[in-house]
Amino acid sequence: MANLDTWISGAPRGKPAVSSVPGVCMLLLIPGPVTTRSAVREALRYDFAPWDNDFRPLYAGIRERVLHIAHGIPGEHATLPLQGCGHFITEAAIRTFVPAGGKLLIPGTGAYADRMIRLAREAGRIPVVLPVSPVAAVDSNAVAAALEADPDIGHVGLVQSETGSGIVHDPVTIGAVARRLGRRLLVDAVSAFGALPLDLAQQPEIDCVGFTANKCLEGVPGMAFAVARIDRVEHCAGNAGSWSLDLSSIYAHALRSGWGSCRFTPPAQVLNAFNVALDLFDAEGGQPARLARYTANMRTLYDGVRRLGLTPCLSPQVQGPIIVNVHAPADPAWDLQRFVDVLKVRGVLISNFYNTEQPSFRVGCIGAITPADMTRAVAAMGEALSELGIERRKAA
Repeated sequence: MANLDTWISGAPRGKPAVSSVPGVCMLLLIPGPVTTRSAVREALRYDFAPWDNDFRPLYAGIRERVLHIAHGIPGEHATLPLQGCGHFITEAAIRTFVPAGGKLLIPGTGAYADRMIRLAREAGRIPVVLPVSPVAAVDSNAVAAALEADPDIGHVGLVQSETGSGIVHDPVTIGAVARRLGRRLLVDAVSAFGALPLDLAQQPEIDCVGFTANKCLEGVPGMAFAVARIDRVEHCAGNAGSWSLDLSSIYAHALRSGWGSCRFTPPAQVLNAFNVALDLFDAEGGQPARLARYTANMRTLYDGVRRLGLTPCLSPQVQGPIIVNVHAPADPAWDLQRFVDVLKVRGVLISNFYNTEQPSFRVGCIGAITPADMTRAVAAMGEALSELGIERRKAA
């Protein structure tokens, strides 16, 4: 399948962004921002006044559409948009729902759990770190034991898709433990929402799920969202210690001024583009279809790098569909930045830094790409390895 127009029947036509090399289309294979469709980028051309009556229904409509994707219940859950990146919404969730000095159990799933730990600590909350194997999902029994050992822990903070490793962690099993023990759950779904399943109607222990426009929903950066329980937002008013990062303030403003109103100036063009991205999401078939495409992307990449003689960091049993980390080759000629540079010339852009304990390179499987794009990316990797003279391709 050459592109998404053949993958998704009836969806608007589009082409990937063009690289700096004439005639080469760039595949942005990172976990966000992602490759977007031309219809999404086209929507950025239109200017809006956020208070205008043409913009208000668009903004309110986005709230409703996001609530639907999360399986939130109208009247019980609310969509609370926040300008910024995923770290902003994660910190806002911690500040809003965990009181100052409160304890938050955070399974140490990898780099993004480490960031949640830092955000909690610097917000004056007490992160309790649960060690987790870098090659395994969070064990719900270990979560239960940690919560039973410390009754002062009120929340669990879980990274659903850990892009530091590529492993998906299960909010259903972890949430069941929290619910049984009378605790609450905060879900960082920044690189998961829209692809991995999540049903807030079935998990009343979740205070909120946080995510952004520019990952699996294939918008552009600039807007983050929480879908939260209304009763918990109201109960936790005054916790945040920050006006900008207070989800209860966002909710109170919506009650006063309407669901199409913003507290502070939003990235209006970004929201217009996001609305188009949601149209494309629906046209594709929603979350199940997006998960199916990303899973196919991942399998094409995973099998392809193995054929090149490279070693994925994870076994197939725990490899998630969002990101694949590949061990750096043991060859002394290996240099990550050089590899990134020669790949970029071929129209494939990946991350140029390590996120795992052992050196590796990571490749995103999300965005407006198909398995055919991944096949092209694997071929480019093979060419790049040959150009760099990498003969010893197994991990050190």
